[in-house]
Amino acid sequence: MKLLIILATIFTVSASCFNSNVPNSDAKPVSHDAWTTLLKKYVNTNGMVNYKAFQKDSVALNKYLEMLSKNTPNEKTWTKDEQLAYWINAYNAFTVQLILRNYPLKSIKDIVRVNITYINSPWDIKFINLMGKKFDLNDIENGIIRKKFDEPRIHFALVCAAISCPKLRNEAFTATALDEQLTDQAIDFLNDNKKNVVSAKGANLSSIFDWYKGDFTKRMSLQAFVNQYTKVKMPADGKIQFVNYNWGLNGL
Repeated sequence: MKLLIILATIFTVSASCFNSNVPNSDAKPVSHDAWTTLLKKYVNTNGMVNYKAFQKDSVALNKYLEMLSKNTPNEKTWTKDEQLAYWINAYNAFTVQLILRNYPLKSIKDIVRVNITYINSPWDIKFINLMGKKFDLNDIENGIIRKKFDEPRIHFALVCAAISCPKLRNEAFTATALDEQLTDQAIDFLNDNKKNVVSAKGANLSSIFDWYKGDFTKRMSLQAFVNQYTKVKMPADGKIQFVNYNWGLNGL
């Protein structure tokens, strides 16, 4: 329980507390085809990852991530969708790299490092190289994506390698299809009864909606936000409860 309280506190901390100072490159928008190729090989339609097999392609993954590292978004020349697609793919691909470097393991939370300043957490490990500067997964999610993009659907696209996470999509996010992909992720996640159950009376929702509630309720109630994507609609005053999060690895 204490650990869950700590995690919830971290997730609700203002994004301004995280490092968002990523140097802009002069690169043109990059292709994520290499990431799509890897995802189609090692991620099934249920979003489960064959990490053991994925290790055989770690060179290809590292090559893709090296390309991302040297070609960060240029905020003046890249569109918002090009930037956001880049950052979602970067978060998910670097998360897979972190798992592969520590595999086999039962949960991403089994990855521990001593000498971390604030909390012993895999999301605080500075292993991500972007234009010669070190970042962690919290920096990408909270310091960049949540801080710079007003898009709550990112919470259905970012995958932290846990069973209770949204499914890891087996294709890369792209600027041209981003809106459709994010909506598809939202519909899939909210109608997955293993993660969210919505009824005519209320809902039992993923803890994601508790940790990041402010992201979902900027313009409407949480009930109204959820009803946009669910087959079953709850009333405007429907009771909402949050279910425990399963941090088991999303592996085959």
